[in-house]
Amino acid sequence: MERVAFLLHVRPDAVDEYRRRHAEVWPEMRAALRAAGWHNYSLFLRPDGLAVGYLESPDFAAALRRMESHDVNERWQAEMAPLVTRLPERRVDESLERLPEIFHLD
Repeated sequence: MERVAFLLHVRPDAVDEYRRRHAEVWPEMRAALRAAGWHNYSLFLRPDGLAVGYLESPDFAAALRRMESHDVNERWQAEMAPLVTRLPERRVDESLERLPEIFHLD
């Protein structure tokens, strides 16, 4: 199982809205993530907008590709786009800054 951690930068003025939307993640988005291979997925958010994500996946690259095929992902990414600092031509899920794992205690 591949362990994945990433950073994402939420606009400081959008932190409350980002938090609210993640308290109400659409059931079809949750189902799509699970079906694509995202497991044990958590997001953590600092007040200044730094978001840290963690998930486990058998193959994260394949899981990302599978999410691209879900219509719900396109809708979710469009909803999140105004809240996140990213390059204009990239979706939010393409703006993840993956962190290298340097230690793991099993």
